[in-house]
Amino acid sequence: MSLAAGLFDLLFPFFGIIALGFGIARTSRLPESGLAWMQVFIIYLALPCLFFRLLADKPIGQLANWPFIAGTTLSTAAAFALAFAAGSASRLRVSETVLGAVAGSYSNVGYMGPPLVVSLLGQAASAPVALIFVFDTIFLFTATPALMALAGLDRRGAGRSAADIGRKILTHPFMLATIVGISAASFHWQPPVAVDTVITWLSRAAAPCALFILGVTVGLRPAGTVEPTVAALVAIKLVLHPLIVWVALSAIGGLDPVWIEAAVVMAALPPALNIFVLARQYGTGIERASACILVGTLASVATLSALIVLFQTGAVPVSLFGR
Repeated sequence: MSLAAGLFDLLFPFFGIIALGFGIARTSRLPESGLAWMQVFIIYLALPCLFFRLLADKPIGQLANWPFIAGTTLSTAAAFALAFAAGSASRLRVSETVLGAVAGSYSNVGYMGPPLVVSLLGQAASAPVALIFVFDTIFLFTATPALMALAGLDRRGAGRSAADIGRKILTHPFMLATIVGISAASFHWQPPVAVDTVITWLSRAAAPCALFILGVTVGLRPAGTVEPTVAALVAIKLVLHPLIVWVALSAIGGLDPVWIEAAVVMAALPPALNIFVLARQYGTGIERASACILVGTLASVATLSALIVLFQTGAVPVSLFGR
């Protein structure tokens, strides 16, 4: 099979399901409220089962790779800072700048990341994928409310805000699934056959349902014009973020090439749907968040394909410094 055919077979299911959701949203007259129960299914059942499945059978030593965790999380923080600077240069309000920073640094690590990267690199990539999800989410869902509080959108006070942030992180279904998965890996626990079957079924439903929801949600947003700020944020997300991750992990050295490639591909994914959720929660920058998701998802078809080709053909080394 040619590389082009293999790449098409890998990416078409992901972007094809997004396109189906987008097309149905554009042509049907169903209200957005119709997604509610499907979102509950994805957030509380399917994706948590997928994350449990990714972690439960991993040696615990793989999940304590602190140089990798530091490299990827600091790279995401660097992309966040660059996107924040881009928003400030465009004279956006602080609250809008914060959401722009999320758009420029937070990949679609929940809906697209696990199935795409594991399909590309195999089960060896599941541990780094899970670690990136956990620590990027902790960073961004800590930094965002904290900065919003400073911007004046959260008036509960620093102590109460910090407690609420911690509670939301620890009780999020993805985080709970991660904790259970790591515990299962630590104690070599396997669920009973009947329970394991349910977990397997739900985890297999995660990717198609999540991608369809992504397409529908983007399709329901107004298209509008692409402002320069959106273009800058998407460029940071799709180009600079993976470049920063690639350089950082190569500089650390001693990391498994599969882990480096998995991290770079995760960083190259389009902006996450959570950006729109946050924009709606805070009541600011909703149209810009929608535009970042739409433009980023469309542009990532080209940028992600190019990145995968460069790695898979050996045109560029997985480890930049050959260590």
